[in-house]
Amino acid sequence: MTAVTPAPRQFWIAGRTATGEDVTVVRHPYDGSEVASVSVPTAEQVERAVSAAVDVAAAFRGTPAHERAGALEHVAKRLLERTEEIAEVITAENGKPLRWARLEVARAANTFRFAAEEAKRFTGELMRLDTDPAAEGRMAMVRRCPRGPVLGIAPFNFPLNLVAHKVAPALAVGAPVIIKPAPRTPLTALLLGELLAETKLPEGAFSVLPIGNEATMELVRDPRLPVVSFTGSGPVGWSIMDAAPRKHVVLELGGNAAAVVCGDWQDLEFAARRIALFSNYQAGQSCIAVQRVIVDRSVAEEFTARLVDAVRELRTGNPHDPEVEVGPLVDEAAAERVEEWINEATSAGAKVLVGGEREGSTVSPTVLVDVPTDAKIWAEEIFGPVLAVSVVDGVNEAFAQVNDSAYGLQAGVFTRDVQVAFRASAELEVGGVVIGDVPSYRADQMPYGGVKSSGFGREGVSSTMNDFTEEKVTVFAGIRL
Repeated sequence: MTAVTPAPRQFWIAGRTATGEDVTVVRHPYDGSEVASVSVPTAEQVERAVSAAVDVAAAFRGTPAHERAGALEHVAKRLLERTEEIAEVITAENGKPLRWARLEVARAANTFRFAAEEAKRFTGELMRLDTDPAAEGRMAMVRRCPRGPVLGIAPFNFPLNLVAHKVAPALAVGAPVIIKPAPRTPLTALLLGELLAETKLPEGAFSVLPIGNEATMELVRDPRLPVVSFTGSGPVGWSIMDAAPRKHVVLELGGNAAAVVCGDWQDLEFAARRIALFSNYQAGQSCIAVQRVIVDRSVAEEFTARLVDAVRELRTGNPHDPEVEVGPLVDEAAAERVEEWINEATSAGAKVLVGGEREGSTVSPTVLVDVPTDAKIWAEEIFGPVLAVSVVDGVNEAFAQVNDSAYGLQAGVFTRDVQVAFRASAELEVGGVVIGDVPSYRADQMPYGGVKSSGFGREGVSSTMNDFTEEKVTVFAGIRL
């Protein structure tokens, strides 16, 4: 009997499924096997999605808050109900170990839940103006209104939750959103479209378009989409900014996150295990995965030994195995690049304490010391399971090393000294400082973003809602205050 080939997955135009003329294949990062085929929208279908978003924008902006909150609550509930199914899809297309994929589903559900809550209290403020004699009898109402339809461009490393951080805040404020998922990981975003379609959102409120880079840049330049939210690599992000200089652009461009272990920190085992795990938990493919470890000389020998042991214990392998902690990189080309960077560092004098081997798309968790500061492993974002350890004398040198970077997303500082903690908050040139833990910590309701080459703008539901809207002032005159 001849096997039946599954039909390509459909995409979403204005809340309805559609099929294009071309097809792209999604492959499993672990073994290269075909996971699914996905239909690609035509130029005419992309135009229909944009036109629908523009047409519905005014009406959607005026929908009652409870309707938008209800839709968001529904998606949060359905994500939790279908956790296992969605986690398997994330693992299949992304290579993320199943244990982390389940956590991503839970986080995405929280993101939609937070957005539902914020939608109910996104009310603006009243401002007395009679603080000036010339403004007696006057009051201003300051409210926030959507800037217009949002184009959200998502990366492969969190194919659900980073899509959620664009979709949920947009819908919460009443802004139509067009999502362009990463080419390697469109399946999870398409599944999210299925959950959104179960709601009573108006036609045109959302579209999910698995299109190529050229078509994406045409959307970036389209004046009908005044907001562009991009998460991904720096070169692509800055090219988007160049292509849309008059738009409101939000960029989250990654980093080379540092963890500082101060001399006063006593629980070195805790620090070592946290750093080992959160350097490698997404095979290093997280913007805030620990990449640089800066440790005080007074504890360096003991800490480094514990770190190497903790990294050596991490289990690699098939990401569908629930015991596996470190899966493959997104493809073999990414793994080859990481291997090249390791070889470059060792050729320049760095020493590998553990790991450093590649098999297909999997790179074994790696720790290096004596890495030159101009080596890519130290200076750039490796986006792989690699740690570089530097030994310093005191906090001044440690903080200087953190800041000696083109990036500035988040940093972690292991200290119990409140003065050092406040210094870190004041002096470190990053968007977020985590005291007593790794820089990889992120709560989905808090402001999240970077400085310098890590981009600008902030994610975090309420912060994104502010980013997607602008203030409008209405002044009432001749009233009794």
